[in-house]
Amino acid sequence: MPEDAKSLVRQFYDAVGAGNFSVIDELVADDFVDREVFPGLEANREGVKQFFAMVRSAFPDLRMEVREMLADDDLVAVRVIATGTHEGEFMGMSSSGRRIEVQVFDLFRIRDGQVTEHWGLMDAMTMMQQLGGVPEFPG
Repeated sequence: MPEDAKSLVRQFYDAVGAGNFSVIDELVADDFVDREVFPGLEANREGVKQFFAMVRSAFPDLRMEVREMLADDDLVAVRVIATGTHEGEFMGMSSSGRRIEVQVFDLFRIRDGQVTEHWGLMDAMTMMQQLGGVPEFPG
């Protein structure tokens, strides 16, 4: 199962990185639970679609490059580099034209060929500094 699970997760990143959100209904289970909920969104499959639609609207050239992926039984851990250009409103910030490059760490639970749970961490501080929303620290 680990190789099948890794293939499923890679398919997910490829699809959402290309703006193909219809694949979310295929790859994410009906009873999916997101343990990293973005404010204002639900912790379910619909929330995942809304999140990626919001991010793609702000960063239309979004790319999610898988750097490392490990699988053990029903869990897949991934380190991703997300890049894009800020061309639309994001979290109250108007388009800045600035580029972002942000590390993302995700952990997925896979069951019966679908994602059933997700935990994640994103380097939000670095992203906000790159967008000019937070001053960079000296040194």
